[in-house]
Amino acid sequence: MRLLLAPMEGLLDDVLRAVLTRPGGYDYAVSEFARVSGTLLPDRFFRRIASELDRDSFTPGGTPVRVQLLGSDPECMAANAARLARLGPAGIDLNFGCPAPTVNRHRGGAVLLDEPELLVRIARAVADVLPPGLQLSAKMRLGVSDPGRAAECAQALTDGGASLLVVHARTKLDGYRPPAHWEWVARVAEAVAVPVVANGEVWTAADWTRCRAVSGVADVMLGRGAVADPFLARRIRAGHLAEPDADERAAEWQALLPLLGEFRDRVRLKVEARHAPGRIKQWLHLLARNYTGARLLFAEIRGLRSLAEVDQVLARHGASG
Repeated sequence: MRLLLAPMEGLLDDVLRAVLTRPGGYDYAVSEFARVSGTLLPDRFFRRIASELDRDSFTPGGTPVRVQLLGSDPECMAANAARLARLGPAGIDLNFGCPAPTVNRHRGGAVLLDEPELLVRIARAVADVLPPGLQLSAKMRLGVSDPGRAAECAQALTDGGASLLVVHARTKLDGYRPPAHWEWVARVAEAVAVPVVANGEVWTAADWTRCRAVSGVADVMLGRGAVADPFLARRIRAGHLAEPDADERAAEWQALLPLLGEFRDRVRLKVEARHAPGRIKQWLHLLARNYTGARLLFAEIRGLRSLAEVDQVLARHGASG
């Protein structure tokens, strides 16, 4: 049974990964994508999206991090994968799941699921340049507008050399709208001989249980559910599958406060002070789904614009860095 931490462009970056993996529970995490588009990316670019490369590809809490590539040109993807491999990532992942219109217009992400023949060429080109022992995985959706070719796409990626597939159980057209169609993950898993990981709409341990039952796969990737509940993976790993009661949530919130302070400090190192409040509010907004303390804190800082003002509120709540 594996639990993986998803990449989420503009949200779950190296800063939030560092904090979310502190409590433990994850087998590995995946970085935000490196957009490959006709050029050989410099080392500093890979290190910017995956600062863990400077720590032997581990988060500060000890979780391995695979670095994700997104693009449509097999030769260019291979050249960049070879360069990335020199930096020692825990693995390389290919992105065929991003539904963003801007990315798709430039032939990246989920739009390529209409071209299984291209998927196999990309995967094979990348796999051929990787050193022995460096695993290639891929993340895909069920298709562009319908899941009819999901198994074909999965077979193309595994034929090309992907040794693990993460399947986001929605199409590109679905975006992030519920529900996730976990039953299609089962069909994909039946079509390939490599491990398949289910992804999509797992917010609670109960969701995780249902996802495994419907998809028929043992491994699950957590995304927004992990951001909203940083202890979800640890509880699942420990077999604590009942929904936490109010006292348990209150205790978790106390454990979250120093992590929130660390997050604030890491955000400040990465972005200008004027952008830091937005990142803090973004995480608190999701935490507020589960934690009364987060709802109260978010309400207090929602209208604040300066980091100095936000810092005063954080300190008052015990969330100083």
